[in-house]
Amino acid sequence: MESLTSHTDYGAVGLNKSGVDPDPMIEFAAWLAAAEQAGLYEPNAMVVGTVDPDGRPSSRTVLLKGLDGSGFEFVSNYGSHKGRALAANPGVSLLFPWFAMQRQVIVYGTAHPTDAATSDAYFARRPRAARIAAVASDQSQPIASRALLEEQVRRVEARYPGDTDIPRPDDWGGYRVTPHAIEFWQGRTSRLHDRLRFTAAAAGGWTLERLQP
Repeated sequence: MESLTSHTDYGAVGLNKSGVDPDPMIEFAAWLAAAEQAGLYEPNAMVVGTVDPDGRPSSRTVLLKGLDGSGFEFVSNYGSHKGRALAANPGVSLLFPWFAMQRQVIVYGTAHPTDAATSDAYFARRPRAARIAAVASDQSQPIASRALLEEQVRRVEARYPGDTDIPRPDDWGGYRVTPHAIEFWQGRTSRLHDRLRFTAAAAGGWTLERLQP
């Protein structure tokens, strides 16, 4: 098969065990900050991988909405494709593809809905148009036309005119991913990339190992 694109070799910037924080959550926060400072478009965009109830994998891009020392958070409609997948199997992967920096982070963990107060706070911070869209859209369900979708939006706008408060739908909220492994990838020349994987230890803390590219 003919190659569709040419490949530019990666650089010589290395990734060593001695150069990363022993806490992968702190290291991730530093990498995310570097991506933001580099001006990458949507540096908090991540590919969320799930397993459907029938055992088939699926993936989609969402935005990281929250990060602290113990987990990652994003929001969704609970009845969406990914919501149904996570209800059947909470195992999840999060892939951050920072191509322009020749970096990638993969998080492996377990996702569970956040508490109502956290979901309420996320919903309240959304722009008004995004809140209306969340109410109007039955995410992932078929619809006959774009015109019908826009009509659903108009009906919600009429229900909540002006500055009327828009309550969070019961089927919309946050997910919190508790990681059990985090891999940091740095592109290197000749495809001898650096891969460092943190794995949660049963007794607490993390173990760190280098993986072959």
